[in-house]
Amino acid sequence: MSISAIIAAAGSGERFGAGIPKALIQLADRTLVQHAVSSLAPVVDQIIITAPSGFEAQISELVGEGIIVVTGGATRSASVRNGLAVATGEYVLVHDAARALASTDVASRVIAQLKAGAVAVVPALDVVDTIKVVDKQGFVVSTPDRASLVSIQTPQGFNTTALREAHASQNEATDDAALIEANGGAVKVITGEERALKITTPADLNTALSFLSLGSEIRTGIGTDAHAFGTGIPLWLAGLHWPGEEGVEGHSDGDVAAHAICDALFAATQLGDLGSNFGTDRPEYAGASGTRLMQEAYSMVTKAGFIISNVAVQIIGNRPKIAQRRAEAIAAISDALGGAKISVSATTTDGMGLTGQGKGIAAIATALVYKQ
Repeated sequence: MSISAIIAAAGSGERFGAGIPKALIQLADRTLVQHAVSSLAPVVDQIIITAPSGFEAQISELVGEGIIVVTGGATRSASVRNGLAVATGEYVLVHDAARALASTDVASRVIAQLKAGAVAVVPALDVVDTIKVVDKQGFVVSTPDRASLVSIQTPQGFNTTALREAHASQNEATDDAALIEANGGAVKVITGEERALKITTPADLNTALSFLSLGSEIRTGIGTDAHAFGTGIPLWLAGLHWPGEEGVEGHSDGDVAAHAICDALFAATQLGDLGSNFGTDRPEYAGASGTRLMQEAYSMVTKAGFIISNVAVQIIGNRPKIAQRRAEAIAAISDALGGAKISVSATTTDGMGLTGQGKGIAAIATALVYKQ
């Protein structure tokens, strides 16, 4: 009894406000659509993703070989019909990429009910809020008894032939079970799960993180570094060479931005600090570039089981002017840190101290990491 799965991922994500299709929004180490694929892959024989027009190749590259990507329709029902056109299984699961954290277990329980003879199966949770029916003027019309109400989730499972017959009407519905109902079919309800929440807003994304057990594993660190300017020394800063600028004295190349970033990463992961890892007692790091130190820090952090979520560094000094090369600096740092998200800013100290008097340059960095 072969099983296909259709992941509806053609939504624009307009309500989320991310400027990209919702399925491509990042949740921890993966996009929403990748999370959805990983939960269904162990229990189905075929996976079909309905993608937003123009994003088919990008989604195909993300999910890898063996998964069919088709162009979605203008509506959710139209997208599912496009997926059904290439489904080969006797049964089919229809899942929303927005419910990225629905577990393999709930998919297995849906499949078990199908194999036991059900035509349509949906997971659901009891409604805990009081529900009101409201008219167009904003007045309450009625209050249904919530004891008979449930909140429907996905993945939903169907006999493929029955679902095709229901979709033959070309009607629209917010879920496929409604089309089965309209076609006279019986829909079996099983217990759903809290983690299968629909991710619609940034707040939902934060809630989803808690289901990944990241709440107690998110860590932050702060790092600082400062060096005095020297004479006849090239300036290396944020992984870049700055021609025409005076460099700084130091054991390595004196890249204060890179050093502060390394310290922030070590602080977040409890791996010591810049001195204990790359200090003057380590001759192999004499003259080492900031890029090399960031690459080695990244390797150490990764081996310790952490993923870098974001790094922000602020460079403090009268010169050089960072704005003109900010994009280059972000790219250089991100490349050294395995593609991590990077923010680079700059400020002065209004003539005060080492940096304000033009005697040196400093940086402060923060790092956000989480346990893999």
